[in-house]
Amino acid sequence: MQLRVPPPLVALLAAVLMWALHRWLPLGQLIATPWNYFAVLPVAIGRVITVAAGGRFRKARTTFDPLKPGEASYLVTDGVFRFSRNPMYFGLVLLLIGWALWLGTVSPWFVPPLFVILISVTQIVPEEQALEERFGEAYVAYRHSVRRWIGLTKPR
Repeated sequence: MQLRVPPPLVALLAAVLMWALHRWLPLGQLIATPWNYFAVLPVAIGRVITVAAGGRFRKARTTFDPLKPGEASYLVTDGVFRFSRNPMYFGLVLLLIGWALWLGTVSPWFVPPLFVILISVTQIVPEEQALEERFGEAYVAYRHSVRRWIGLTKPR
């Protein structure tokens, strides 16, 4: 499968869809002002995770181009990658959750789970295949020790 759409662009399109649903099909108020200001928490956490992950890639001097995972020169497994195999995508999900909180209506909440499914199928699975081809058993061991989105797996 050839990867063609950068995940940040997919997240941006998801955010626009969330706004459109909020604007034209709100399905009721879920979170009112000032409580929606708590949106800064997942946004800030998502931003920190994303920047930290990018920093790990830079330090390892490997690509983090999501359209070319097979060109990775180093398997990054430290830092935030100890807790998530996909911290940048997890960070994008947190940004979308923050946006849903900020908007405050029910309908935007349908989009983050759809984003997770879409990015898993169209981006993460092909990336995992490319990384397994590139790094073999080292990637398989990593995949068995760290979950796709967040958390460690049980030791075997």
